[in-house]
Amino acid sequence: MEEINQTNIDYSKLLKEAKKAALRAYCPYSNFEVGAAVLCADGRIVLGCNVENLSYGLTICAERNALAASRVQGCAKPLAVAVYSLKQNPCYPCGACLQVMTEFNERMKIVVEKDGSPEVLRLEELLPFPFNQGR
Repeated sequence: MEEINQTNIDYSKLLKEAKKAALRAYCPYSNFEVGAAVLCADGRIVLGCNVENLSYGLTICAERNALAASRVQGCAKPLAVAVYSLKQNPCYPCGACLQVMTEFNERMKIVVEKDGSPEVLRLEELLPFPFNQGR
C-alpha cells in the first residue's frame, strides 16, 4: 500500500466510507445514526459506528469505535477521521471523542460533510485546550 501523508488524502472517499458505517449504527434510543472512518498512514480505512445501550453512559460513539478498531488492526497513528450522520450534517465529534483523538495524533484532521462537500478541520480547532498533563 502507498504511504499516505496529510497532502494526499482523499477526503471525499473517507467521508463516503463514514456514510457506509453510519448504516450499521445501533441506536434504538436516539435514532441518530453516526458512522466514522479512520485513515491510517498505510492507506487502510477502518470503520466504526455508534452503539447505544439502554444504560446511556455505556454508549460508545462512532469515532471512538473506529479508533479502537484501528488500533487493534495496527494503526498506531491515524491521520484523519471522517464523521457522518444519517440525520444531521455537519456532525462534529463530541468532546470525549476529540480528547481520545489527541491521544493518537494531535495533528489529526477531522472531516465532516458540509453543504454536500467535505469540510476538513484540524483537531486543535475543535479542541484547542486538550487535557494533556503538560505533554
